[in-house]
Amino acid sequence: MTRMSASEAFVETLVAHGVTDVFGIVGSAYMDALDLFPAAGIRFWSVAHEQNAAHMADGYARASGRHGVCIGQNGPGITNFVTAIAAAYWAHSPVVAITPETGSMTIGLGGFQETEQMPIFSKITKYQVHVNRPERIAELTHRAFQLAMMERGPTQVNIPRDYFYGEFDYRIPRPFALERPAGAAESLDEAARLLAAAKFPVILAGGGVLMGAGVEEAVQLAEFLDAPVVNSYLHNDSFPASHRLACGPLGYQGSKAAMKILAQADVVLALGTRLGPFGTLPQYGIDYWPKGARIIQVDADHRVLGLVKEVDVAIQGDARRAAGEIRARLETGNMEIASRANAEQRLAEIERQKAAWAQELDALSNVDGSPVPPRRALRELERALPAGSMVTTDIGNICSVANSYLRFDRPNSFFAAMSFGNCGYAFPTAMGAKVVRPDRPAVAYVGDGAWGMSLNEVLTCVREKIPVVAVVFNNGQWGAEKKNQIDYYANRFIGTDLENPSFAGVARAMGAEGITVDRPDQIGDALRRAIANERVTVLEIMVTKELGEPFRRDALKKPRRLLPKYADLTVE
Repeated sequence: MTRMSASEAFVETLVAHGVTDVFGIVGSAYMDALDLFPAAGIRFWSVAHEQNAAHMADGYARASGRHGVCIGQNGPGITNFVTAIAAAYWAHSPVVAITPETGSMTIGLGGFQETEQMPIFSKITKYQVHVNRPERIAELTHRAFQLAMMERGPTQVNIPRDYFYGEFDYRIPRPFALERPAGAAESLDEAARLLAAAKFPVILAGGGVLMGAGVEEAVQLAEFLDAPVVNSYLHNDSFPASHRLACGPLGYQGSKAAMKILAQADVVLALGTRLGPFGTLPQYGIDYWPKGARIIQVDADHRVLGLVKEVDVAIQGDARRAAGEIRARLETGNMEIASRANAEQRLAEIERQKAAWAQELDALSNVDGSPVPPRRALRELERALPAGSMVTTDIGNICSVANSYLRFDRPNSFFAAMSFGNCGYAFPTAMGAKVVRPDRPAVAYVGDGAWGMSLNEVLTCVREKIPVVAVVFNNGQWGAEKKNQIDYYANRFIGTDLENPSFAGVARAMGAEGITVDRPDQIGDALRRAIANERVTVLEIMVTKELGEPFRRDALKKPRRLLPKYADLTVE
């Protein structure tokens, strides 16, 4: 036990958990602790809006596998975290939100910047704790950090602002090593038997492969079985794209090759994925989920096993260790591996489907013009991205089409807003990723509508010297929703047209680099220049108004109007 102030105990707990960076906006509620950050070796990254601080913490966590930490002023500063913490929840990011609160002696009196800060995070965190005594600040902060990593998701530490003061005797808890099991032996045995008997096994590699650092084990298992591998939705980096067995991503605007290969499976090993509904919906008119296949699902979270799809074998375990254990059983279990008998035909089918999709994608992309057709812009960006790049994508029409073009050989390279699908995600997430991985290029793909929600962080990048590249697709519209108005509402455009300034010009006014291109042959050189200049750069690409397929055909239908004054709005 050591005598120290509550702020010192709080900061020493952060240090014990390896925290070197914290994102937020300065506030009086935690200033006593903030004053200690530099001496403790913690850098405070001051942002323009608290939502983006939490997104930076998310990108930091996803790029590194370490905690991402955000902090803000009580009341409005904390409510600004909500959207980004929800995004981190669905990305399973170990983000710790430090939420200073109104002083303990005035809670409930309706004072300045007061609100109840626990209920608003209750459904988007894995664990919440309210520090009920300053003597417990180290203990409870440690608990939140430990559970963020153990349960793979955001946690909240709520601290009355007066509890940063006072002197007490503290013992600073030390983090303990996590042991993630492979799963029950009986389930692993059954999974091995099913895979051994499979004539067309397919591995679906999900986010758990990345979080468990299990890409190599997934590769080894796939090679042992000569099994094709598809990526779960928006996890294009969960298996090396250049590998002969890689078929590409499923889900919205994914790979037709992946979908057509998966449709032929007799056994699917869903490795580290909850099989989310949006990632398994029909796409391109292909209902690709194999109805008669036996399904093996591996996930560390027992709550998602069998939740979305019925499964034959459910394994609560770490994706890396489960893949290794299954391969060991196949190698040493004296099993006949049925898939080897037709491996040559299966590999030929993989090549055929990949070649057909590549040819179709080339035809879709090989369109010239100024402004630039969106798919041509995405293809030129793909060609110019350096090896090892980290790419973040926002929600929106063109950014979603990018799912067809983003291929990675290195894990922890692709960060999207996942199931929460919020605008304004990509740029601050790329900033956080760049902070923790300064050696890797960080490029954000952003639509012009979503850019309005995050362009203020260009100021942060200039001030803090974070050399991120924002690729902004400028077509003067909220494209995804405009497509719905075209398909379902007879081209009645309400709220979907935008009048934009020169975003490159705005960037230059903020002290950043700004580049505008409007021809395909300019894009590659512009991206390479933006990455090489080591300054935050906004690369504005003027693109056509061409739109892709809408997100949610399953959730919309042609309207019927019953009141006479709306009769002309009925769409047949």
